[in-house]
Amino acid sequence: MVQIGDVVVSFDVLKEKFLCNLEACKGACCIEGDAGAPVELDEIEKLEEVLPVVWEELSPEAREIIDRQGVVYTDQEGDLVTSIVNGKDCVFTCYDERGCCYCAIEKAYREGRTDFYKPVSCHLYPVRVGDYGPYKAVNYHRWDVCKAAVLLGEKENLPVYKFLKEPLVRRFGEEWYNELEEVTAELERRKMI
Repeated sequence: MVQIGDVVVSFDVLKEKFLCNLEACKGACCIEGDAGAPVELDEIEKLEEVLPVVWEELSPEAREIIDRQGVVYTDQEGDLVTSIVNGKDCVFTCYDERGCCYCAIEKAYREGRTDFYKPVSCHLYPVRVGDYGPYKAVNYHRWDVCKAAVLLGEKENLPVYKFLKEPLVRRFGEEWYNELEEVTAELERRKMI
């Protein structure tokens, strides 16, 4: 692990390879699992603000769940997560004509209809941020549904942290990310990763 400020980063984030391959996985990370995506407290208001923008794109089941319990709930571990449909799909998950799922919020952002990209935990995936005492811990999450992304990342020789530059900057800042790149380059030079 390396420490940048009050953030501890796993070596796996620096050395493992990853590049999303939506054609292969069809967006399975938005629909698999046993809970919704982790949500920061300050993101709840943003999720509620974006609802009118994406409402018509959401499935009837998703709209019903949002009407009944809201955009988030507290999961079994006590974490705030996005509400889910049928025990799997995030309520903001939609499907295109090819059967690929996509985030209605991200689509609206890319179309200029909102300034909220999506929850930072979604943007950061396959990295998960947790608490490690007084520090934040940045860890690489391995999941079978992302096997094609690992293979494509290896083919393109793209480390996780480079694939996730934009969301890491969003979460920790440009200066932090620049320091992460410098530390990684030094570790590579010393053949420590």
